[in-house]
Amino acid sequence: MDVIPDAIAHDQARVLLGNAEKTEQQNRPTAESLDVVRRHGGFALRTPERFGGAWADAITVARHLSGVGRYCPSTAWIAGTCATAKTFTDDVFGDAVPPDCYADPDALACGSGLAAGGGEPEPGGIRVSGRWPYISGCEDASWAGLGVMVDGAYAFAMIPMADLTIERTWQSAGMRGTGSHTVVARDLLVPAERVSPVRPPAHATMVFYGITVLAPVVGAARGALDIVNAMFASDRKPYMTAYSRMGDSPAARHWLAQAALLVDRAERTLLAAAQAVDAGDITETDHARLGMDLSDAARDCRAAVELMLDLHGASGFATTNALQRYWRDIAVGSRHAHLRAYIAAENYGRVLVAES
Repeated sequence: MDVIPDAIAHDQARVLLGNAEKTEQQNRPTAESLDVVRRHGGFALRTPERFGGAWADAITVARHLSGVGRYCPSTAWIAGTCATAKTFTDDVFGDAVPPDCYADPDALACGSGLAAGGGEPEPGGIRVSGRWPYISGCEDASWAGLGVMVDGAYAFAMIPMADLTIERTWQSAGMRGTGSHTVVARDLLVPAERVSPVRPPAHATMVFYGITVLAPVVGAARGALDIVNAMFASDRKPYMTAYSRMGDSPAARHWLAQAALLVDRAERTLLAAAQAVDAGDITETDHARLGMDLSDAARDCRAAVELMLDLHGASGFATTNALQRYWRDIAVGSRHAHLRAYIAAENYGRVLVAES
């Protein structure tokens, strides 16, 4: 799948692949990785056009995030979180969004819709306290959009990261480089214009959020396939066989084809969901069906990388081998709440029964 122009892809591949291991080791993307994504518009994908951003459609977002994820899933995940945060902000505030939130259209944003904080109105604003876990990219973000309960109602607050505290709680087997730590507000006065009630999001918007989660996972599966394809192009042979190269084995070729088919199918599913979002008019039933499609694509990515590891053998699990990093990133990223297969099936079954 052509995700981004060749010149940009080559630039990002060089930088992101070169920094992927360090990104994982330090639990956050390197400055060089963030810079290359920023320079190529990865953090302005959903900055509104009136503030100098792209406000890209879902197809563009899906392609861009999967392109970044091919070289560094953690960095792509953070870019996806940024797209979600800015989309949520525009959905909640609309034309009333505080302009300083977009003073830099390429600024990284993070956040959580979880109402893990509380707010008390007082003269001058809303006094907010709370702890929000799993805030990907928080150490490098400029702004955080956070769910709060104000007078018993769900609201969304835009807060500069400089006003918040970070507790480094992210210790995970995969997606380590996302730095998804806990963000804390302690008795913080937030200006009233930066807090807004939240209305239920449109079905298309919810599917879009799922796309921003799935795209880095699909990109990771493609990156893993790159490693395995390179192995087949080399002189490596299946151990304990008479074959001189991997490609000489009919079974190895068959499993490679199966893995490639699964990755291709996940990409097609991702783009089909994005096309549906861009077309608009997504019903509740469409939302539920597309939720199942996205979760199925995530499982395709997991199945594909398992086949790749079988082909590669035990050496694929060496800590120096990027294949195991892709495997762990896919294992974690594909189990995000937006991609939970059993909940997706439950939701789809519910709407089907309601329609019968």
